[in-house]
Amino acid sequence: MIQITLPDGSQREFENPVSINDIAYSIGTGLGRAALAGKVTFEGTEPELVDTSFVIDRDAKLAIVTAKDADGLDVLRHSTAHLLAYAVKELFPDAQVTIGPVIDNGFYYDFSYKRPFTPEDLQAIEKKMAELAKQDEQVVREEWDRDEAVKFFRGIGEEYKAEIIASIPAEQKISLYREGKFVDLCRGPHVPSTGKLKVFKLMKVAGAYWRGDSKNEMLQRIYGTAWATKDEQAAYLHMLEEAEKRDHRRLGRELDLFHFQDEAPGLIFWHPKGWVIWQQVEQFMRKVYLDNGYQEVKAPQILDLSMWKKTGHWDNYSDNMFTTESENRMYGLKPMNCPGHVQIFNANLHSYRELPIRYGEFGQCHRNEPSGALHGMMRVRGFTQDDGHIFCTEDQLQEECANFTALLQQVYKEFGFTEILYKVATRPEKRIGSDEVWDKSEAALMESLRRTGCEFIVAEGDGAFYGPKIEYTLKDAIGRHWQCGTIQVDFSMPQRLGAEYVDAQDQRRTPVMLHRAILGSFERFIGMLIENYAGALPAWLSPQQAVVCCIAESSADYAQAVAQKLVKLGMRVTADLRGEKITRKIREHSMQKVPYILVVGDKEAEAGAVAVRGRGGVDLGVMALDDFAQRLQDEIESRQ
Repeated sequence: MIQITLPDGSQREFENPVSINDIAYSIGTGLGRAALAGKVTFEGTEPELVDTSFVIDRDAKLAIVTAKDADGLDVLRHSTAHLLAYAVKELFPDAQVTIGPVIDNGFYYDFSYKRPFTPEDLQAIEKKMAELAKQDEQVVREEWDRDEAVKFFRGIGEEYKAEIIASIPAEQKISLYREGKFVDLCRGPHVPSTGKLKVFKLMKVAGAYWRGDSKNEMLQRIYGTAWATKDEQAAYLHMLEEAEKRDHRRLGRELDLFHFQDEAPGLIFWHPKGWVIWQQVEQFMRKVYLDNGYQEVKAPQILDLSMWKKTGHWDNYSDNMFTTESENRMYGLKPMNCPGHVQIFNANLHSYRELPIRYGEFGQCHRNEPSGALHGMMRVRGFTQDDGHIFCTEDQLQEECANFTALLQQVYKEFGFTEILYKVATRPEKRIGSDEVWDKSEAALMESLRRTGCEFIVAEGDGAFYGPKIEYTLKDAIGRHWQCGTIQVDFSMPQRLGAEYVDAQDQRRTPVMLHRAILGSFERFIGMLIENYAGALPAWLSPQQAVVCCIAESSADYAQAVAQKLVKLGMRVTADLRGEKITRKIREHSMQKVPYILVVGDKEAEAGAVAVRGRGGVDLGVMALDDFAQRLQDEIESRQ
């Protein structure tokens, strides 16, 4: 008898080998119809995602995967990518297919074709996909010998696919999936039939080099999205519409905050209004440092290459580093601040009584990101981190990590973010340090989150090369996730760079080093703030907190006096004394998303008052100038 253990602990027995499809139907017809794949675990093996046609021939644990599961959604999207390729081949037989993976919220497939695909082509392809899905053709997995598969694909003119297969070891079996007349290379799994694919949409066409190499042919990449239900897809498309309205690049131009240009790829030109936002963020974070025991420092921008070799950065990160040469010496422009902070620590011999020592720096870094990866302020080559490093004893490690998490939660709340996701990223394949050290570091991070009551997920293999880390991810106003803060445990770098302290027995010991950032990149965080608030930043962050508009020339002097008084109180206020109609002034400043527009005429001047309009055209009425000043001051101080 074959015993199958289900996720709820219940068991089912079968006399003969049985497919996942049959097991699902044995549980219930509804589950059988909904099954897209199965997750099978045999004794001594890791869970494996497989097709519903997969036959289980011995005792195993099994979870039936449906569209309600994250794995099920990936199967839907991967299968829809194949459906896209199937439709393209039906409409454009001369097109060659290459690869089509799942990505966040969808999929893509790369094609080689003699002319660019047009928007009309995308409409026709999507229509053909729907027709093929309605045919409900079975998706069948087949195993082939490698050379046989190469011969097959070359025979039908699919040179790219043949090249991929030829790069696979000859002794390895090749899995192909067949649906109707279309056959494609894939490890799977896939949906049992095309009829399962009901909710999808093609989004756009972009260019992509074959195998990601600019020396190769430029292919056409068709992006699409697929979902389990129409409501989920509608919500996603609405989110995309909102995201486009909130795009920080567009708002940066419209609000005159910053710009980019080709002469400085991946670098930002900050305008006066944008730099005000920067300064507010920096001044706030500087106070956070001061209030939480950090000493602000500043390390050099470039260090001799020998330093980067000692830390391990050169072996593990050199492709992303800018270098320069002077007087026959090679230097690396810093991609991160940690080696410099170790040198500051090493400048003096510290006692264990001084630990923990916390350094903070608004450190400007440069990373040689590929030009194709650059994206406004979200992915740049030059950026500033709210970087910090904590040197502590091993006994202090968990407490420092827990305290940092609590601090980070408070800072995010001040910026308006209350929903945080926590992830512990563990040892990558390419790393430095012993397994014993990694075990100790990973355990400390997990325990620190448990102490602060935070639920977390574990991301196997996603740690930095020198240590594991906690990643803190924020959820914004339209449901998107942004990974911002991080804390990383590092036993290796302080040892490599000779960092030491004197313990209670007068022995020299190597401290533990915690790399930590709350906002991460200032540039990226400010871009995220702009998008989260759709440019309408809270008053404490807004470049201009109020503007005073005179109705006529006779009230211009009073408008100027109001603005000057508010400026003396420390507020960012200007006066609009132009001879334009008041309705035009209000419209223009509303479009600039100024928190308050103060309208003054002869009546307001006589009464020492202002007529106040809030964002969104909200009429707050006439109030005494002192009352408005107090209102704005309270709003700024409370960071509401």
